Amino acid sequence: MEKVVTADLLRSAFNNKRVFVTGHTGFKGAWLIQILKWLGADVKGYALAPEKDNDLYNLIDGDSQCYSSVIGDLRDMHMLQGEIVRFEPHFVFHLAAQSLVRRSYDIPSDTFMVNAQGTVHVLEAVRSLKNPCVALMITTDKVYENPERGLPFKEDDKLGGHDPYSASKAAAEIVVASYCRSFFQPEAYATHQKAVASVRAGNVIGGGDFSDDRIIPDIVRALEFGETVELRNPQSIRPWQHVLEPLSGYLTLAANMSVDPVKYCGAYNFGPDVNDRLTVEELTKIFLERFGVGNYRITPPDRPLHEANLLLLDSTKALQALGWSSRLSARQAIQITADWYANKSLSAHEKCMQQISDYFEA
Repeated sequence: MEKVVTADLLRSAFNNKRVFVTGHTGFKGAWLIQILKWLGADVKGYALAPEKDNDLYNLIDGDSQCYSSVIGDLRDMHMLQGEIVRFEPHFVFHLAAQSLVRRSYDIPSDTFMVNAQGTVHVLEAVRSLKNPCVALMITTDKVYENPERGLPFKEDDKLGGHDPYSASKAAAEIVVASYCRSFFQPEAYATHQKAVASVRAGNVIGGGDFSDDRIIPDIVRALEFGETVELRNPQSIRPWQHVLEPLSGYLTLAANMSVDPVKYCGAYNFGPDVNDRLTVEELTKIFLERFGVGNYRITPPDRPLHEANLLLLDSTKALQALGWSSRLSARQAIQITADWYANKSLSAHEKCMQQISDYFEA
């Protein structure tokens, strides 16, 4: 196991570097651009406009966190490629996606276009760069064919996907693997100078998430209106993970790839301890206890769609290759998320930066 990348080492990797982030206006993207600015990077974002006034990107004044913020669609290959090529990034983090399972049933065609073809467009833009570049393609734990046997997935397990979202992200993984074999072969790095990896993480939680069809935002909305929290799948088990955990993994991997672009290419899981399992109901109890008010009830789903009950990742590869492992237990992740929402004395950006500093400099 190699030395864990510290905050100082991350700064040495990203300080004064140009970093292109797709999906920077999303929840995970908004946290990432704050970390990158804290590390001294010049960030250019490319994404759709935030959907809601209270999206985290708006709450932190996301434009102020970026060197440049471009509102654009992944499906517009010409626009995307132009923005990337002109920026000449040292790093690309591709987070943009249609990321909601239930929405994917309503817009399956758009989901496949954004998640699979959009990944093609990003990789085509990276391929056209003249400068060396490290590119991370962010997918999901749902890319694996899931027989729900309770076993953690390893990076070389079979890809699949029941719902359109999962299948579209599995398709994106196949796209990445094809480009790595066809255009970004590690043995030919001296010629193309592109280091590409795909990274898989699960359902992240954290302060500032107000998305639809996610358990923490649903709890927060109910609390704001003095309503009872309704749980439709109380016994579903998820790899509850604070958003800073996978982001630290992505940054650690990218930093290592910038030093040795051949050694670290490939696919990586960034998940919590597989033995740290909590149900949706247990998460709700912990959140409400920490927040100090609220109650819940169990209700049947309004639309019975297939949704996996158990998803676990084996992150042994990340531990052995990068020295990365999850720092926060599920309970701790839930508690500091509740703390973020309960804290009314600091701005959204101040709360994020406090937790970023606490996490990376602990």
